[in-house]
Amino acid sequence: MIRQPPPRKKRDSTIPLINVVFLMLVFFLIAGTVAPPLDPNLNLVQTGELEGREPPDALVLHADGRLSFRGQPITPARHITTNGAGPSRIVPDRAVPAQRLMEVTSALRRAGATSVILVTERALK
Repeated sequence: MIRQPPPRKKRDSTIPLINVVFLMLVFFLIAGTVAPPLDPNLNLVQTGELEGREPPDALVLHADGRLSFRGQPITPARHITTNGAGPSRIVPDRAVPAQRLMEVTSALRRAGATSVILVTERALK
């Protein structure tokens, strides 16, 4: 009588998984060093003492909800008729209600602004 060999158990090989993880590690090490480091003698510009001013071609939305352009009160429709139907920039006050900001942006779009760009402060902390 011929005996059949016992069935072999298939083992899960972790070698391919280790290879993939190793290749990813090598890739990220190489990709992270593509950009050369900054020169250690370089002194970056400090902007902490600069005076903040709105761009001259931007609408300013004050905390109380009024809108001004170059220091003069203005409405969204008048701004579009005066300056054309291109993109409009708004510098909103930090304390302006979001509802008022949405009203102004909607009015600018209805008046013909191709896009409305919010100018904000970028905090580097």
